[in-house]
Amino acid sequence: MVKKLKRWLRWLLWAVLLLLVTFVLLLWSMRWVNPPTTSFMLQHNLRALFDADLDFARHHWVPLSEIPAAMQLAVIASEDQKFPDHPGIDMQATQAAIAAYRSGQQAGGGSTITQQVVKNLFLWGGRSTFRKVIEWCLALLLELLWTKERILEVYLNIAQFGRQEYGVGAASEYLLKKPVSRITREEAALLASVLPAPARMDVTRPSQYMRSRQAFILRQMNNLGGEAYLRRLSAAAGGSLSDPRHAAFSTAVTGFWAGYESSALPEWDQTPLLCQGWYWQS
Repeated sequence: MVKKLKRWLRWLLWAVLLLLVTFVLLLWSMRWVNPPTTSFMLQHNLRALFDADLDFARHHWVPLSEIPAAMQLAVIASEDQKFPDHPGIDMQATQAAIAAYRSGQQAGGGSTITQQVVKNLFLWGGRSTFRKVIEWCLALLLELLWTKERILEVYLNIAQFGRQEYGVGAASEYLLKKPVSRITREEAALLASVLPAPARMDVTRPSQYMRSRQAFILRQMNNLGGEAYLRRLSAAAGGSLSDPRHAAFSTAVTGFWAGYESSALPEWDQTPLLCQGWYWQS
C-alpha cells in the first residue's frame, strides 16, 4: 500500500513538473506568437451566451509598430509610470496595498501593466489573495521571458476599452470609428481614462470624471517627457543577466515578503506623477 502511494505521488510530481515546463514554454513562445484570445475574452463570451444584451468580444491584433506612440504613452501614464524600471511588480505600491489590506483599509495601487497582462491572459477577475499571489509570480516570470516592448504590445491588444471592445484595434474601429494609426493624443488619453472600469465607462459618451482623467493623463504624458520616454523601453530590452531588471528580479521576492511581514504601512509617495493615476485592478 505504501509503495503504491509513493508511486502515485511520484507520478503526480512528474505530471505537475511537466505542466509547469509546458506552461513556461508556452509563455516563452508568446514572446513572438500573438495570443488569439485571453481568459477575460473567453469569460466575456461565456457571459454573452446567456445575455442577449451583451455582444461577443470584439478584437483584432495591431502590431506595436502600427500603434501611435501617443497611445503607448497614454496607457503607461495612466496605469504604470514605473513600467520601464520595475521587474514586473512595483514593490513599494504592492507593499503599501498589502499593508492597507491587512489594516482593513481599501487597497489601492499595485497593479502594473505586466500584472494586468498575466491576469487578462490567464486568470480571472475579483478580489482574491490567491489570485493576486499567482499574478505576482507570473508577472515576475513574464518579465524574464518577454521584452518590455512585447509586454506593452500585448497589453494594448488585450486590455478592455469598452463593453465588448478588447484591444486598441477594436476600440479604434468600433468606438472612435477610425484606423488605429489616426488616433490623436487626446483620443489616446480618453481611451486610457476608461481602464479602471472599461465595462462601465463609454468613450463615445465621456463623463465629467472621464474628462478629468483625460486631462490628468495628458499632463502626465508631458511630465514623463513625451514620446521620447518610450525609448527607455528599448533600452530595457537587453535581456542579459546584467540587465537592471534581472538584478531587480533577484531581490524582488525577498523584498516583497519582507514588506508582507511588516505591519507598518510604507511611506507612500504622494507625488501625482507617480501615484494619482493608479488603481487596484481587481
